Amino acid sequence: MEIWKWVFVGVLWYAGFVLSTGAVELGRSQHTERISGSAGDVLEDDPVGRLKVFVYELPRKYNKKILQKDPRCLTHMFAAEIFMHRFLLSSPVRTLNPDEADWFYTPVYTTCDLTTNGLPLPFKSPRMMRSAIQLISSNWPYWNRTEGADHFFVVPHDFGACFHYQEEKAIERGILPLLQRATLVQTFGQRNHVCLKDGSITVPPYAPPQKMQTHLIPEKTPRSIFVYFRGLFYDVGNDPEGGYYARGARAAVWENFKDNPLFDISTEHPATYYEDMQRAVFCLCPLGWAPWSPRLVEAVIFGCIPVIIADDIVLPFADAIPWEEIGVYVDEEDVPNLDTILTSIPPEVILRKQRLLANPSMKQAMLFPQPAQPGDAFHQVLNGLARKLPHDRSVYLRPGEKILNWTAGPVGDLKPW
Repeated sequence: MEIWKWVFVGVLWYAGFVLSTGAVELGRSQHTERISGSAGDVLEDDPVGRLKVFVYELPRKYNKKILQKDPRCLTHMFAAEIFMHRFLLSSPVRTLNPDEADWFYTPVYTTCDLTTNGLPLPFKSPRMMRSAIQLISSNWPYWNRTEGADHFFVVPHDFGACFHYQEEKAIERGILPLLQRATLVQTFGQRNHVCLKDGSITVPPYAPPQKMQTHLIPEKTPRSIFVYFRGLFYDVGNDPEGGYYARGARAAVWENFKDNPLFDISTEHPATYYEDMQRAVFCLCPLGWAPWSPRLVEAVIFGCIPVIIADDIVLPFADAIPWEEIGVYVDEEDVPNLDTILTSIPPEVILRKQRLLANPSMKQAMLFPQPAQPGDAFHQVLNGLARKLPHDRSVYLRPGEKILNWTAGPVGDLKPW
C-alpha cells in the first residue's frame, strides 16, 4: 500500500477525534452544517394545513389481521406500510369527511406474508391489492371519479408495485395495471425503469429508531475504519452462476478488496454492526436484488458517508436531501477503482459531508419514529403529496369514462383473494 494512502487515512483518523460521530438523538451537541438553498427549506416544510387525507376503513384481513398473524412485519425493512397507516390514523391531516379530502389512502399490508426466514412473499400481493381496490370502488364513489389519480398507496416491495423480488420478473410483470393512475409511495427508485412511474414518492426503507438509539457510542469516538460493509457478496441460492445478483457489483467489491487493509468488509453480521458504522468514514451501499437497502438509512443516522453503488438510483426525498453533497456516487463499472476514488477525496470535502450528515433534520427525515416527530419520514411523504396539489382537473373522468383495464395483467393476478 502506497505511503500517501496511509497518510490520508491518518488525517481522517485525526479528524475522527475532532468530529463527533452521527447520532440518532436530536438533542446531542454536534458539529453540524445546515443544508443550503431550497433543499433545506423543503426538508423543514410543515405539511399540516396544506392537505387533508381520508383513510379508507378496510376489513381487518387487509391489514391488522395479517400483522396479528406475523408480528415480524413490524421490524422488517418493509414496515413503512404499517407505520404510515398508524401515523395517518392519528395525524392532524386526517379528515373523516371524504368530500373534503385531497388524497385517499388505502391501508393494505402487501409485504406481511413472510417466509420462515422473514422475507416477504410477493406472489399474493397483486390479488390482495386488486381485492382492496375492488372493495373501495364498490363501496365509495371516490375511486371511480379519477380511477385512483387522487389516491396513494404505500408499496415497499423490492420493486414496488411490480410485486417481485427479482428484477427480470418484476420488469416482465410491470406495475399492477389498477395502480397506473395512483401515486405510489415506494422504496424502489431507478430512473427509466418500468417499476417507477412518474410522480411516485421514493421513501427510505424502515430501520428501527429505538434499536439504533440503544447502540450509540460516545460522540468523540474516532472513525478508525476507512471503508465498512457487511452483507452478501454472492447469492448462491438464487444466483448460482454469480453474475446476476447486484449486477456483479458486490462480487467486484469482494474480489478486488477482500485483502485490502483499507476495507473492512465481510459477510458476517457482528453484534457490533451499528457501533462499527459509527467508527467508519465510508459505508458501502451497493445494490442487491434491488438498488436500495436499509444501509443507506443506517449510514446517514450514524454519520458514515454513504458510498452509493447503484446506477440510476432515485434516492429518498431527493428534492429535500442533497445526496450529492452528503454521499459519494460510484458507477457499478468503476467498483474496481473504489480505493483510488475514495482516497482521492480531499479531507476538507469529507469533513463537510460529515457536518451535513450530523444535521438533525437530515437524520429525522430518514426515520419512521413512534410517535411521529416534526420533519420525519412521515412528514416528508405528506410534503411530497402536498406539493402535488391542487390536482389538475384532467384527472377527473367524464361520466362513463374508463381508462384502466380491470382484466389486464397475468392471469394469476385475476384470481380472487
